[in-house]
Amino acid sequence: MCALPHEQPITVLLQDLAAGDKRALDSLIPLLYPELKKLAQIYMRNERSSRTLQPTALVHEAYARLVEQDHPDYRSRAHFMGVAAHLMRQILVDHARTRDAAKRGGGADVLPMEDAYGVGVSRPAAMVAIDDALAELARTDPTKAKLVEMRFFGGLTAEESAEVLGIPVASVRNHLRVGQAWLRKELDRTAGDEEKS
Repeated sequence: MCALPHEQPITVLLQDLAAGDKRALDSLIPLLYPELKKLAQIYMRNERSSRTLQPTALVHEAYARLVEQDHPDYRSRAHFMGVAAHLMRQILVDHARTRDAAKRGGGADVLPMEDAYGVGVSRPAAMVAIDDALAELARTDPTKAKLVEMRFFGGLTAEESAEVLGIPVASVRNHLRVGQAWLRKELDRTAGDEEKS
């Protein structure tokens, strides 16, 4: 598949970054900033405006973490955005864990999977519960956990996820369906355990 003309510079910059040119990230971020900001706004859509962490700050924190890490061989814009989405989720989880020391999401609301990607630091217990459940899924089935994260936190389509992971779209859809069902069941079980205690 040939890169579209407007994606050519991004593809070249991703290749340069994977080859170790840290300056490529400085050129890449302005090109992808609107998409990164939109992703941050999705993450933070349930935030109250008085919170100290705003979408712009989330993008900047993700950039700082990107600068600090070794860069994988990004295969596409979708792959890079998936990594950025993962970093943003981790930043929000870190903030949530700092704000709410409750174990395993104590007091967390029952949360439909469809709403999981909209949970921000204003609901720290729910954010921690989702992160714990995803970590548990990753221990038993890393592919399913990665696909759930890519879909609900990165906003990637099945086709984009298939491209990033190098697996057929039908497999992505199957893994995602099973992973979502497992995660929903785990969140329901965790919420039920919390209500009993």
